[in-house]
Amino acid sequence: MRNIFFIIMVCFAWGVRSQDKTMDNGIHVLFIGNSLTYFYDMPQTLQMMLNETHPNIKIHQSTFPGQSLSGHLSDIITSRTENGISTRKKVEGEQTETELKLAERPWDVVVLQSGTVSFLIPEVREFKINTAITEIKDKVGNPNCKFILFGTWPSKEGYPKEYCYPSRIVDPSIEKEKCCSPILESLEQEIKTIDKSYELVAQENDLLKSNNGEKYFEVLTQFPELELYDDDIHPNKNGAFLNACIFYQLLTNKKATDLKYIGDIEPETAKLLKQIAG
Repeated sequence: MRNIFFIIMVCFAWGVRSQDKTMDNGIHVLFIGNSLTYFYDMPQTLQMMLNETHPNIKIHQSTFPGQSLSGHLSDIITSRTENGISTRKKVEGEQTETELKLAERPWDVVVLQSGTVSFLIPEVREFKINTAITEIKDKVGNPNCKFILFGTWPSKEGYPKEYCYPSRIVDPSIEKEKCCSPILESLEQEIKTIDKSYELVAQENDLLKSNNGEKYFEVLTQFPELELYDDDIHPNKNGAFLNACIFYQLLTNKKATDLKYIGDIEPETAKLLKQIAG
């Protein structure tokens, strides 16, 4: 029901905008994130799917290796390679690449993605993620813009595991030495903790949450022969294709199983991934 309401509102906003002859007739979607979004060209794969049925929906991205949502607003990129970036903090009067991207147009949909670990640590959610989301929403020029939180997935690291950040890099007001996630003892506990963390952020910021993490868990437990990971955390081409299917359905309210497009995925694998997305 939430997805149907979301599509109705996006189409309504597009209809209003289309009456303005100075604007194009597209629905413009901006992904803000890092390599979990762009690995294996997921946004481009999504665009190819949309071109088949909804060519008026245009995908854009502001995605950089290892970048957090807060970093998108504070870091000036000084150099970059295929696998990483070097940054410095911006000074007064400067704008980051993501801030410039946000100012390009009145976006219809913005998809927000940050590293999974950051969502598992309560203080990081409070001081970094929620603050960044509020600031990004304030910078979007379209009051009818819809925001999606990109729900990510468990890592393949062994159990038990715990993630900690030095408190000083989270916020100077925190008096303890470290800010830590719960100790995770199993895949089931980890996915529940991830899902709860994302739900809290989505509720606190009035966002729609995607279910990519739950779909990865479904594959890990029901289709273990279907590899989605390139390493311990990044998606491989199967994982990126599954992510694109999920966002195709969110943006169109259509079934990915109806798509002909399979890219360079094996036909039977693509068919299964489309079914899982649904």
